[in-house]
Amino acid sequence: MAFEKLLEEYAARRAKALAMGGAEKLAKRKQAGQLNARERIACLADPDSFLESGLFGTSGVYPEQAEETPADGKIAGYARINGREVAIVVNDFTVKGASTSATNGKKIGHVKRTATERGMPLVIVGESTGARLPDAMGSRGMGLLLGNDITQFRRTRETPLATAVIGPSFGSSAWLACLADFAVMHKGATMAVSSPRLVEMALGEQVDLDELGGWRLHAETTGLVDQVVDTEEEMFGAIKKFLAYMPSHHREAPPAAPVPAGSGAGMPDILAILPEKRTQVYDMKRIVNCLVDQGSMFELKPRFGKSAIVALARLGGACVGIVANNPLHRGGALDADACRKIVDFLVLCDSFNVPIVLLVDTPGFQIGTEAEKSGAPGKIMNFMNAMTLVTVPKLSVILRKSYGRAYVCMGGGRHADDIAAWPTAEVSFMSPEFATTIVHGVKPGDAGFAARLAEIEKDSDVWGLASVFAVQAVIRPADTRDYLIRMLEVYRLRMTNGVGQHLMRTWPTSY
Repeated sequence: MAFEKLLEEYAARRAKALAMGGAEKLAKRKQAGQLNARERIACLADPDSFLESGLFGTSGVYPEQAEETPADGKIAGYARINGREVAIVVNDFTVKGASTSATNGKKIGHVKRTATERGMPLVIVGESTGARLPDAMGSRGMGLLLGNDITQFRRTRETPLATAVIGPSFGSSAWLACLADFAVMHKGATMAVSSPRLVEMALGEQVDLDELGGWRLHAETTGLVDQVVDTEEEMFGAIKKFLAYMPSHHREAPPAAPVPAGSGAGMPDILAILPEKRTQVYDMKRIVNCLVDQGSMFELKPRFGKSAIVALARLGGACVGIVANNPLHRGGALDADACRKIVDFLVLCDSFNVPIVLLVDTPGFQIGTEAEKSGAPGKIMNFMNAMTLVTVPKLSVILRKSYGRAYVCMGGGRHADDIAAWPTAEVSFMSPEFATTIVHGVKPGDAGFAARLAEIEKDSDVWGLASVFAVQAVIRPADTRDYLIRMLEVYRLRMTNGVGQHLMRTWPTSY
């Protein structure tokens, strides 16, 4: 009989914990079209694969709040996503706004540590109000709640970290999204240091949620989120797709995939995408989609630093990272945001053993007062430094322009393992028009300008570069896909089973 009572108590406590914030709060969420935390796990994880850790956790600072803090507002554990083991934390906003407490902080630390030590990706779905008050108030609260786990915000990239920003995401939800390898944001969500209410009380400043930390701010200005979606289903689909390109941990190569039918079908006509006039713009994404396996381009930060494109993709079934200039924006000139975006991506690829393909068509770096105010020299030097630290294979293809120091950053010289160029490639220190004016003192429209320009231009063609072995191959555009697939096999890291040295594993994610 004693055992039966214990089992009855277990069942009652379990039901209470699984009920989250109660039927009324759950009904309100459903009416608003919002999934609750456990429904989100069901969307993300393979059916019946979730194994919970800390189901019976409750408020540790105020034990009298145990009844109102089921699972302490954060649901944590392990599951499978497409058959692969992952660690998961999903915030439960129906329990004290998923605020951070001593107990749920321990839960996050435990699954994060397990993911790191056992080689599993970590997925965190944020929706939270920040630190729990009054738990964190006063010296006792601060001493109990904050700073007791030095690994909480340590990012050494042993395993991939993917985060979702949904609803109000303050405190830990914002911090972890900024640390993540991949952050996807739901339109209507807010990610900020603090809420508008506290901003108004502290500063007397009235701001709305979108202005303070809406999706446009983070997708277009801060660059802190990688993708923006309209629905929760799209949000979880984006996380699953990102993880499909990633290894489970940094000591293995990324998974391969079958090559879809129709891949490479557009290669015979790829040159038609490139305008004959050097100054005419075009969308490099058309080139990328033509080159990579059908439907495999997975772009990151598409609204930020738009003169550069970074994307995960596949070539012949193998995962690659694409870094490309996009002449559709600023003519392909790299500004500070584009440099930061590329460096973030280089860190991701090198940390998780993803070979890099660079597609080059750039007039150089953005210049002028706007560039200097944005810290362009520092961002450019970070870019150069990062390229020297990458240990995964780097293949560069010069399609058209490659001018100035950007030539180096985009793989010129020894900054790529192998460089190929199309016959349309031009390489020089600057635009031939500018060089003609500087060298000969004549401007467009002046007598003799055309003849002087022709002299400068003839020294910029691909054949001079090939003659000094600064490119290893000049290839027909139609052959580029086959060439890259073959060269990726040549440069595969055989001695380490596809695993690099990870020299940038501690590079800051947000800087």
